[in-house]
Amino acid sequence: MRLFILGYGYSARHFVRKFGSAFSQIGVTARDPAKRGDLAGLEAHPFSGGGPERETIERVRDADVLLVSIPPGEAGDPAIEAFADALATRRQRKIVYLATIGVYGDHRGAWVDELTPPEATLHRTRLRLAAERAWMETAHGDVAVLRLAGIYGPGRNALATLRAGSARRIVKPEQVFNRIHVDDIAGAIMAAVRHQGGGTWNVCDDEPAPPQDVIAYAAKLMGVAPPVEEAFETAEMSAMARSFYAGNARVSNARAKSELGMTLAYPNYRQGLDALWSAGEGR
Repeated sequence: MRLFILGYGYSARHFVRKFGSAFSQIGVTARDPAKRGDLAGLEAHPFSGGGPERETIERVRDADVLLVSIPPGEAGDPAIEAFADALATRRQRKIVYLATIGVYGDHRGAWVDELTPPEATLHRTRLRLAAERAWMETAHGDVAVLRLAGIYGPGRNALATLRAGSARRIVKPEQVFNRIHVDDIAGAIMAAVRHQGGGTWNVCDDEPAPPQDVIAYAAKLMGVAPPVEEAFETAEMSAMARSFYAGNARVSNARAKSELGMTLAYPNYRQGLDALWSAGEGR
């Protein structure tokens, strides 16, 4: 199988590290490949949303699996416009689009699943929902939309933020967040690649939890005092940081488990943080 990745970001890198051997050829795009030190062994193509090079278009057209992790912009998804002709070819391919559970919006802590109508109220989540629909409508082949929860993993976790001195315990009553370890994202992507047919699936762990609890558990592992709790109403936060608290829902992963056969290495944040701590994170 030939794999091409549009947007070689955090999740895509971990997917290649975990499952790269399953593909005979791997190509990726990056804004400036010359400035990246993590592209060894990969066929790297520059792409920043404008007109792509001919060779890049050919690789997209010929890919058996297309993994898309480029976020949409104000004008829509840049990859759809840039590679419209390549995507229009009626070649059978699998397209995996990495989306976000943010499209569900606020359900006041209630459980939601893929049958729950999206209530994307934030501008960025409306753009994401529009991009989901555009990929479903535009591309030929099987399109798997994976709605990802908050991502954590090596270098991006509560242990690291505590060690850096940037962790905060913002408390908003009844607020929960959903999260997923990057290794489990890689597993979900591969499960979607192997699955016959397209669809939409939530990729999150089994335990939505208050964000302050995650910081407290990380502090316990490190043997340090957790940051003092701060009330959400009075905490000094950027508009972007505050906006993440606008959505409050418990997201179900049952469909991904039953239909894709997704299995979780880290079913909850405690197991994920335990493994990261054992690997040396936060030390």
